[in-house]
Amino acid sequence: MDLRKLKKLIDLVQESGVAELEITEGEEKVRIVKGGGVSIAPAAAPVAAPGAAVAPAASAPGLPAAQEGHIVKAPMVGTFYRAPAPDAKPFVEVGQAVKEGEPICTIEAMKLMNEIEADASGTVKAVLVENGQPVEYGQPLFIIA
Repeated sequence: MDLRKLKKLIDLVQESGVAELEITEGEEKVRIVKGGGVSIAPAAAPVAAPGAAVAPAASAPGLPAAQEGHIVKAPMVGTFYRAPAPDAKPFVEVGQAVKEGEPICTIEAMKLMNEIEADASGTVKAVLVENGQPVEYGQPLFIIA
């Protein structure tokens, strides 16, 4: 299922009075429970998507108080990776200068590796997510100043 469709479905559930929504498209089945999680699976064998959640981060809780700058947020739900491969060096390190459009991390979603680019130029002040951790839509990933 297209990630944009999934995001729209999550937003619809979040904004409506519906507590639960289940949609089957081809062999994929999506079930969204308000206050619960999202599961995406072939219709025959349900499997929960790792780290998926219904509510996008409304604010940036847990940000270091002393850190100011542009916050790069996750454009999708998935698993965060700092490097393009397990044995490769990270895309960026704290203190490194980055340019807008430069790859800064990868998010794996539905077995697809999505390269995430910096949406602002500056210096990486903080990496807010550990390598291999699940991330939610809108979750802060980096601070660039």
